[in-house]
Amino acid sequence: MGPRNTLLAGLARQLGHPRGLRGRAVGRLLNRANRGRVTAAVEALALRRGETALDIGFGGGLGLDLLLRATNGGTVHGVELSATMLAGARRAFPANIAAGRLVLHEGTMTALPLPDASVTAAITVNTVYFVSDLTAAFSEIARVLAPGGRFVLGIGDPSAMAKAPFTDHTFRLRPVEDLEHALTTAGLDIRRHDRIGEGLAAFHLLVTEATG
Repeated sequence: MGPRNTLLAGLARQLGHPRGLRGRAVGRLLNRANRGRVTAAVEALALRRGETALDIGFGGGLGLDLLLRATNGGTVHGVELSATMLAGARRAFPANIAAGRLVLHEGTMTALPLPDASVTAAITVNTVYFVSDLTAAFSEIARVLAPGGRFVLGIGDPSAMAKAPFTDHTFRLRPVEDLEHALTTAGLDIRRHDRIGEGLAAFHLLVTEATG
C-alpha cells in the first residue's frame, strides 16, 4: 500500500471509529461537515416537548446538542463505540449529564444498551457504512423504539460517495433500495424519503415509524 492509500485508509478508520488526538479532530470535522444533515435528521423527527430521544453513533456530539434542545426537558440517550467521542461528550455536556437529561452509553448499533421500547425517537447519520449486519442493526433499533416511535436514517448518496477516494477503505456503500428493504423487514415502516443536495453533497433521509 502506497503513502496515499495508507493515508486514506487511516482517514477511513478514524471516520468509522475515532481514536485519540486524531479522533478528536475528526469529531470536530464531522460536526462542521454534517451540520446540515444532522439538523435535517433531527427536524424530520418532529420532536415534542419531553420526549425520549436517541442518537446512535453521535461522533462529535452535534446531534446530542440538537436533540437536547428539541426535546426541551426530555431525556436524550447517546450510544457510541468510540471512547474518544464518549469522553468528548462528557466534557461538552456536564450540566445535562448531571441533571439526567443526557445519558451516554458505550455500545454499537447491533447491541444497543437500552431496554425494549424505551425511546420514542432516534437518529443515526453516516454510520451504517461501518455496519456489516443491517438486519441485526435495524432490528435493534426497532426493539428500543416504543410502538409508533420514529427513526431517521441519514446516509450520503451511494453513487456520490463512491467517487470519494477514502470510501474504498472499510466503507460499505449499499444501494438506498437495500437499506429501505432492511428497514421494512425489521419492522420500521418508511413514511418519507427525502433527498437533500446534489452532486457530492447529495444525501438521503429515510424517515420511518416502528410498527411493533
